[in-house]
Amino acid sequence: MFRSFFPKPSLFFASAIAWALVAGAIWFIALDSWEPAIRFFSNFTSTAPGTDGRAPFLTPDKLYIYCFLIFSGILFSLFWTLYSDHEWRRWSVWGSTLIVLTAYFNVQIDVYLNDWFGSFFDMLQAALTKTRVVTTDEYYSSLFSVTGILVVNIIFLVLLSFFISHYVFRWRTAMNNYYVGYWPKVRMIEGASQRVQDDTMRFARGLQGLGVSFISSIMTLIAFLPLLWNLSKHVKDIPLLGSVDGSLVFVALLSASFGTILLALVGIRLPGLEFRNQRVEAAYRKELVYGEDHENRADPMTLAELYEGVKRNYFRLYFNYMYFNVAKYAYLQGATFVPYFALGPTVVAGTITFGIFQQITNAFSQVDSSFRFFASSWNDIVEMLSIYKRLRAFEAAIEGEPLSSVEKPFIDSSTTEIAQSEL
Repeated sequence: MFRSFFPKPSLFFASAIAWALVAGAIWFIALDSWEPAIRFFSNFTSTAPGTDGRAPFLTPDKLYIYCFLIFSGILFSLFWTLYSDHEWRRWSVWGSTLIVLTAYFNVQIDVYLNDWFGSFFDMLQAALTKTRVVTTDEYYSSLFSVTGILVVNIIFLVLLSFFISHYVFRWRTAMNNYYVGYWPKVRMIEGASQRVQDDTMRFARGLQGLGVSFISSIMTLIAFLPLLWNLSKHVKDIPLLGSVDGSLVFVALLSASFGTILLALVGIRLPGLEFRNQRVEAAYRKELVYGEDHENRADPMTLAELYEGVKRNYFRLYFNYMYFNVAKYAYLQGATFVPYFALGPTVVAGTITFGIFQQITNAFSQVDSSFRFFASSWNDIVEMLSIYKRLRAFEAAIEGEPLSSVEKPFIDSSTTEIAQSEL
């Protein structure tokens, strides 16, 4: 799955994490020395506040960190391009770097919009409570001041989605070519054709959703954690926790940790059941395919027996998903009200404005949703784990590794069936 697309996957991903930590350390350790360069960039970008009193999106410090990140990404990609001769390195190395960098840029747009909403709702509060005069021109100027960023963001998201679709299809192509190259060795494995054609397609689709969402969650945490920590200074008291620095960060972490652990425990059986579900479906489909070419195959009694196995497994799966969904939806609904519960004493005391309240709830939602990525995506993760098990067992046969006991009976029966049909 990974070896077909990435050069030395274990080393590649380990080096990516290590390089990210090194680049982050360089940035923060040498932060003071960046000031001359930031002043240089200020000659080309405006730092004057707009009509709503905020600085524009592309400030000198932001531009400089973007250049630093792009330069770091190029260095990392160049190293792996020169170090490895993997045929897919242009897509896997450079494509992965581009996705990570663009995900960070997209999160920065969310940070800017969060700041904009704070100013906009403060203006709404002033207009509705008559604490100051808000003119029609001021209202619409503020409303349309964000139009440019939204247009850029829409174009950016469309192009990113287009690129990721091609990136994921290249990954599927790499897996397909790798498995087809070993076809004479693995064609006896139960559902070999399905694992090459269907499982690789589903794995690629799952990566398109889960992989990109996971990267976005990491980038969201990098961008919004400091913001939420700073916004926590407006919250003097948290129920059950009291006065704690960065209190809202800890509330989000506790809420997400509770949900993730809860759903992991409740849904621990689901990956295995999904895996078995794919196998019984494959066995039923395989008998039907044999029935197309051989008159003595796919008789009603055999099909009824195989379909009974499909039904039994589905009913077991439905039952397990029933109590899993009880825990999932109860947690997700309850998590919606966590920031309002945490902000209760602050709201009652009236120590924050409506704009700050909106900034806090939006930043909290961003951090909390990123923390509980695994909890929110557990259904998709379960399906990906079952696909991973099938492809991993497929690769075990390619690499000559011992197969799990759950695979061997199917392989033996398939081999016998094929031998009998050939005779």
